[in-house]
Amino acid sequence: MLTFSPIIPPPPMDELVNFVAQRKRLFVLTGAGCSTESGIPDYRDAEGEWKHKRPLQYQDFIRSKNVRKRYWARSLLGWQRIALAQPNPAHIALACLERAGWIDQLVTQNVDGLHQKAGNRRVLDLHGRLDTVECLDCPWQWPRETFQQRLEERNPDFKNFSAATAPDGDALLEDIDFSQFQIPPCEQCAGILKPSVTFFGEGVPPQKVKQAYAYLEDADGLLVVGSSLMVYSGYRFCRAAWEQRKPITAINLGRTRADDKFFLKIAAPCSQVLPALVTQLGI
Repeated sequence: MLTFSPIIPPPPMDELVNFVAQRKRLFVLTGAGCSTESGIPDYRDAEGEWKHKRPLQYQDFIRSKNVRKRYWARSLLGWQRIALAQPNPAHIALACLERAGWIDQLVTQNVDGLHQKAGNRRVLDLHGRLDTVECLDCPWQWPRETFQQRLEERNPDFKNFSAATAPDGDALLEDIDFSQFQIPPCEQCAGILKPSVTFFGEGVPPQKVKQAYAYLEDADGLLVVGSSLMVYSGYRFCRAAWEQRKPITAINLGRTRADDKFFLKIAAPCSQVLPALVTQLGI
């Protein structure tokens, strides 16, 4: 039996409980704010602006070998934070809600796999997963842990650097010469390797979008957790729910792109609100 530390619920808590209790086919959309208390930084501040430099763009990764060297060098250091991260109370509460039948489908913009670690089974990883590496020239894939070993074997000096953690398995490794960094090639065709995630500037696979829309069509409400919705790939589902006249509730610190479309918004940490919701629903 899971237990949570007691907290003082924010004022709209009763409305949130009623919102969830009245819906048995809830579509949940999660973002980076759901994983911050697991030690994974997010991208945006309370106003929805970038906290860091703009993320790596897909076209830059494809066009430049030097950009790929820089990406993989930083990722060599940043991956361990993702690999060791554990679900926080927000993830655990969402898994409880699914097991109790309140969540019909969870779509996450995160790439850390923490929802699955917490026990969620109905998860669509909209932007992919960092724990797999894929070739852009053939169907070959590699587990990230295996690829990490290859990176460290080829670049023994780099693994000893220290760097601050950045979002999505990145590390703030600056003022370093990346020219000598060695990227293992694809074992099947020697092609370009990339984490199995959607980069900024890269389109989400159409089949995933279609699948998510189908889940939303069957849902009777949308719950946004820890997302500013500034990226269209997530915002599109709020727009679709709004057009379908389905109520939308959000748990998020700070401004979002869909503030004018919410039935209810709770501006509090999701790692506090969601456990309180579980408790008040009697799960």
